[in-house]
Amino acid sequence: MLRAYRKILEKHPIVTQAVQTGFLMGAGDVIAQVTLDKKPLLAIDVRRTGTFTAIGFFYLGPSLRLWYGTLQRLFGTGGQPKVALKKVVMDQVLFAPAVLASILTIVPLANGQSLNEAKEKLGKEYWPVLKANYQIWPWVQIANFYWVPLQYQVLVVQVVALFWNVFVSWKANSPVTDNTKEK
Repeated sequence: MLRAYRKILEKHPIVTQAVQTGFLMGAGDVIAQVTLDKKPLLAIDVRRTGTFTAIGFFYLGPSLRLWYGTLQRLFGTGGQPKVALKKVVMDQVLFAPAVLASILTIVPLANGQSLNEAKEKLGKEYWPVLKANYQIWPWVQIANFYWVPLQYQVLVVQVVALFWNVFVSWKANSPVTDNTKEK
């Protein structure tokens, strides 16, 4: 199975990583709906899952592949602590904040909310999600950039991100205010 994956990855790296990212983001959303939103599996919001899957397929998967390739061109391959650290700093200072902001904006818009509601969602959720990001991802990325060859870096990130996507989906799809019921 790994050999087949490697062959497909060599022939179609961006498409392969887009598909795996879309699949794992969709899976993360389903897990969020079932475990955190307490929905029965047959009652999940398919449109919501489709949105999260599409973000992974069309946006995040290709972006990650291109970003990691850019980091490799700028700083070289892994195996050296300084190289890995430079990549992590760039990743966490430039890429992560932009991606999180875009996801927290795209999801409400895709769910039919207005631009003002999307801005409100971004204002409410951005800092808590970014702080959570900084507690997890620098550690994952230091290992990823140090030991993992470029062609497998998106896969490593997406396997860890399955759990991260549960959290991000839950935050991106939660109501803007806690006072959703009228008194």
